[in-house]
Amino acid sequence: MSSNATSTPSATPGSTSTTTAAGGHLTLDAEALYRELLRGVRSMRGANTHLAGVASGGMWLAQRLQKDLGLDGEAGVLSSALHRDDFASRGLASSTSSVLPFDVNGADIILLDDVLYTGRTVRAVINELYDYGRPACVRLAVLVDRGGRELPIEAAFAAARVALPANQSLSLARVQDSGAFSFEVKVKDKEV
Repeated sequence: MSSNATSTPSATPGSTSTTTAAGGHLTLDAEALYRELLRGVRSMRGANTHLAGVASGGMWLAQRLQKDLGLDGEAGVLSSALHRDDFASRGLASSTSSVLPFDVNGADIILLDDVLYTGRTVRAVINELYDYGRPACVRLAVLVDRGGRELPIEAAFAAARVALPANQSLSLARVQDSGAFSFEVKVKDKEV
C-alpha cells in the first residue's frame, strides 16, 4: 500500500498488504482495480469456466469481464436474497433475481463480488448456486477484500485489501452511460 503526502491511505492494485482508512480518506481507483481483477480472472480461467456475479456490484463486474474477456454468452447473476441469515429483518431487499445461463452441474465457476467483508453474502450466494446444481469448482474473485470475516470464506483473488472501521460501508458504483466504476464509502448511522 502506498500513502500520498497528506497521509491519505490508498490501495495499490494487486497488493496483499492492508490499508486502514481511520484518520484519513480512503482512495480507491475502481478502474485500476478492475484492470487488476481482469488480469487475475484471465489467469484463473480455464476453457470451460463460467462467470457469475453477486447482485449488484458483482453482477456488473461479471458482465463487463464477460465482454472484456471475449467470452460467448452471458455471465450469470446470483442473488443472496432468499438465503440470507438476516432475511427476517431485511426481506427481499434486492429486486435482482438469479439467472444462470449455463449448466451448473460439473461447471467451473468464478464467482465475482465487489467487496468481501463478513462472508455472509457469499455464503448465501453459494447456497443459491447449489439450488441450481453441483458445480465442479467455485472460486471467488473480488475487487476489494476489507477483512472482518465472520465465516471461513476467502477470495482466491482480491485486487486490493483494505481495512475500514466497522461503521463504514464500501460499495461499487457504476456510471450508467459509460459503465465506468467508482467506489462509495458511507458512514453507517448509529443504532439507537
